[in-house]
Amino acid sequence: MAPNTKVKTLKTELNGSSQSLHAPAPAWPEGTAARTTTQDQAFSFDVAIVGMGYVGLPTALAINASGRRVLGLDVSDGRLAVIREQRADLLDSDKERLSNALLDPTFMLSSDLSLLARAAAVVVCVPTPVDEYLVPDLGILRAACASVVDFATAGQLLMLTSTTYVGSTRDLLALPLAAKGLIPGRDVFVAFSPERINPGVDSFSHEDVPRVVGGVTPACGEAAERLLSASTKLVHVVPSADVAEMTKLVENTFRAVNIALANEFADICHELNMEVMDVIDAASTKPYGFMPFTPGPGVGGHCIPCDPHYLLWQLRKARLTAPVIEQAMAGIAGRPHQVVEKARRILSDRNHGVSGARVMVLGVAYKPDVEDLRESPALEIIAALIADGAEVAYSDPWCQTAPDGHGGELRSESSPAEWGADLVILHTRHSQMDLDWLAGAAAVLDTTYRLPKADNVTRL
Repeated sequence: MAPNTKVKTLKTELNGSSQSLHAPAPAWPEGTAARTTTQDQAFSFDVAIVGMGYVGLPTALAINASGRRVLGLDVSDGRLAVIREQRADLLDSDKERLSNALLDPTFMLSSDLSLLARAAAVVVCVPTPVDEYLVPDLGILRAACASVVDFATAGQLLMLTSTTYVGSTRDLLALPLAAKGLIPGRDVFVAFSPERINPGVDSFSHEDVPRVVGGVTPACGEAAERLLSASTKLVHVVPSADVAEMTKLVENTFRAVNIALANEFADICHELNMEVMDVIDAASTKPYGFMPFTPGPGVGGHCIPCDPHYLLWQLRKARLTAPVIEQAMAGIAGRPHQVVEKARRILSDRNHGVSGARVMVLGVAYKPDVEDLRESPALEIIAALIADGAEVAYSDPWCQTAPDGHGGELRSESSPAEWGADLVILHTRHSQMDLDWLAGAAAVLDTTYRLPKADNVTRL
């Protein structure tokens, strides 16, 4: 890229606010684009994926496995090196696909965003986190979309998959493209299709999970459906990009509300002297009208702890409230604090204050069998215990290092049983984790609700 080229890249931090919740969608003129298929030989690549993270990389591999020419773009050369060295956190099936893709001349990895112009379709898969005040941080997404618009060319399909507010596809792609002279539905196609990847879980392959998609015009939706159908068995087309955006928010808000409810029932069952998992397991025998959710120390990742806040943020601008969602998110946010409070009580009951206590945290990834630390409740728990004067260590076979919340870094203990903890907190139970030694631990706080009953075990 020439130094004097004025291009907004993913590294650019852009400011701005969303359109109104009720902003009407522009009536884009319908027409036939100059090039309407992703197989057009005028393009060097069928699909470019912007963002090679937990969503982008598996998506790129699935599309490549379908026989498409794929360009994987990421502004982090370090991330690209991890992928090329096959050290990325992937399911075994995706690891095999990565090995094949790296030998495939039609699969390319690059940090050169100018290559976007050479792709028939561009799919944006970048993070959409919230900040420490639970306000959406749209910087990465805005910059990614700005780069896509800068390099957009007639005939392309441009699609967002990153979870965000309703209207973002219109605001960040359709309107800027129209201002550039590329009218959606006539010159280019613009759509939204929420990602549906569950890191660390291989119950459903990429191809077996139905995809929802909505275009900013009907022609845009049809073009996106054609692209997705090449690597997905079922594509559900909705009337608009707005509907597709809201679909993702509903999916993860549903999960958030039910996890918060499961946590409440855990507290209720504790007060009534019964095991909450006995109740949930029993209720799960009902073949209809019930879906099991389990309590825990909080939620992590960039879905449940973040996505509902995009909706709440947008509603605040419209002066609307959503009490059920607001209370659920408040309950989820407060869950790590409950873990710390329970740890204090356990230590106090053993005539040991938090200050000077040795606390071992087992598992710091936000979910089992992944190396993902994003929004993990364990990080907040560790930081709070250290602030109270505890000596904290952790053991996690998936995460070799983790921040301590105070500017430092901890390294995973390979032999947690020998560390001599006054209290062990079971936070994330990885499938290959050895827990037999907990029978001889001084005290154990089980936030998973799945350890066998024992005199030294306390449920959260």
